[in-house]
Amino acid sequence: MSDFRLLVGKSAIVTGSGRGIGKAIAHLFAQHGASVVINDIDADVAETTAKEITEAGGTAVVCAGSVTDVEFPERVVKTAAESFGGIDILVNNAGYTWDSVIQNMTDEQWYAIIDVHLTAPFRIIRAATPYMREVAKKEIEEGKQVHRKIINISSTSGVAGNAGQVNYSAGKMGIVGVTKTMAKEWGRFNINVNAVAYGFIETRLTQAKEKQETIEREGKQVALGIPEAMRQMSAKFIPLGRGGTPAEAAGPVLFLASPLSDYVTGHCVLVTGGSYV
Repeated sequence: MSDFRLLVGKSAIVTGSGRGIGKAIAHLFAQHGASVVINDIDADVAETTAKEITEAGGTAVVCAGSVTDVEFPERVVKTAAESFGGIDILVNNAGYTWDSVIQNMTDEQWYAIIDVHLTAPFRIIRAATPYMREVAKKEIEEGKQVHRKIINISSTSGVAGNAGQVNYSAGKMGIVGVTKTMAKEWGRFNINVNAVAYGFIETRLTQAKEKQETIEREGKQVALGIPEAMRQMSAKFIPLGRGGTPAEAAGPVLFLASPLSDYVTGHCVLVTGGSYV
């Protein structure tokens, strides 16, 4: 019987993969045969996800820590290279929101969100150069054509804007620019670089704010979620009539990571249930 798995023998890094969309991506990659580096700022959460994957017959290792730490990019790419022999797929997914209208937004809020959504992916891609670009150069000299994939996670807040999220919108539009530039810089090395811009996906970032869940960032407690009234209103603008699930969000990333997308690069795929406002 043929093996219909799409990522057999591939190695992948998925940042922010202890929870939510990143976790769904990591599980889906593993189901399709990839060996996955699991990352989360909370080590115990990352370990739990990696254990789930290995208990299901997959392969996963953990590289915990904040993607904004200066030392993290080198550490995560070395984890993949030393554990799996190289890097075939990189998914820059880690992030969070810290919202305010512009007149109330502090420099701290601005830089924190730009760092996680734009500076960190830039540094990680740069750190991956020896394991992606340089390896590809040698393969091309030997007459081999091996595609590697980078998928950057954006948002409709970036490509269309969203009130109260000037920092997040800037970061998420910025990563689209990074995507399109890297597609042009690294295309000749058979490295496909694409982005996925999500609309309303059911995660901790879009849960009801009334739950009063917070995360600690930059020494402060940052509230998660959006008001329930806004959640209900959002569904009315989605042609499919509901928010997406993390599993539904993971599917397009699998496509972009697989051989099915070998002639797709420099694109930003909207995964929004049909909404784009």
